[in-house]
Amino acid sequence: MKYLEIKGRPDACRIEVGVPVSRLESYCDPDRTVIITDGNVRSLHGRLFRPYRVIETNASEESKILSTVEDIYEKFLHYGLDRTSFVAGVGGGIVCDVAGFAASTYLRGLPFGFVPTTLLAQVDAAVGGKNGVNYKGYKNLIGTFNQPRFVLCDHRLLATLPVHELRNGFAEIIKHALIADAALFLYLEERLEGVLALDADVIEKVIYDSISIKAGIVSADETEKGERRKLNFGHTFGHALELSTGLGHGEAVSVGMVMAARLSETMGILAGDDVERIERILENAGLPFSVDMDKDLVMDAIDKDKKRAGEEINLVLLDRIGAARVVPVKIRDLREAMDDLCQHR
Repeated sequence: MKYLEIKGRPDACRIEVGVPVSRLESYCDPDRTVIITDGNVRSLHGRLFRPYRVIETNASEESKILSTVEDIYEKFLHYGLDRTSFVAGVGGGIVCDVAGFAASTYLRGLPFGFVPTTLLAQVDAAVGGKNGVNYKGYKNLIGTFNQPRFVLCDHRLLATLPVHELRNGFAEIIKHALIADAALFLYLEERLEGVLALDADVIEKVIYDSISIKAGIVSADETEKGERRKLNFGHTFGHALELSTGLGHGEAVSVGMVMAARLSETMGILAGDDVERIERILENAGLPFSVDMDKDLVMDAIDKDKKRAGEEINLVLLDRIGAARVVPVKIRDLREAMDDLCQHR
């Protein structure tokens, strides 16, 4: 077992990698804790929940909305939660997002922790203190910055995941390597088979290294004023593709990373050989690097992106594999470049 810490608000967050989920009771008192989870996780791991009061919610993107949070508030009220109570989100990224947002806004903030059960949640959604919900179809438009007390990452939980869920997580791991760790990217290239097979030593190292990158960035810039923006690599395009094409998160981010890499090449920042390496590792991981898309719908979603500032949008581009920077790009220039960014090569 390895651990990391993010010093944030209101408290430090301890992230433990490799800890057995059976130890949950040592982190939160069942008499004071309410667990928020979804039906699938409850059916697989219900034995863990026996000492706790449980709120079951849906884990679909469509349910990540304010009315779902209102339902959770009603349950909090029914259970008589007060400021000594604790909320534990056990599930994938949507469950963690909704649980963290509900806890952060009830009684002006209850302490909470996460047990992420998907690879995507372990390396991304549960780490960093961003909790939120969608509004009118736009992702995470309403949310908070608030650190969980703990994040328990048990790689053994991943064995029950379907392949497409694992690929969602692989996309984020690759993203972390691309923006900050060339050595991790090389390790992924060389040990991808072990990663995909969930080899215990390999997957635990990859999860830990990936979280280390995000934790370091978040500790330096918790509320996304500068350095943390690098974590959005591939996500401006990716979120627009999710909205306009129906791709899953990991698939959309995968295509989005290739689009951002190609834009980096077009702007003379990134070498073409690096773009080819990025496309190759995504393809080998079973992730797409291109998709048929309606460019007007994609640009419409980008126009409404919260990272837009006037006629420009802040995009994360690559100098090389392992080094990223935030670059303001004019919307009109991005629109003109879309044909090249989207074409099949």
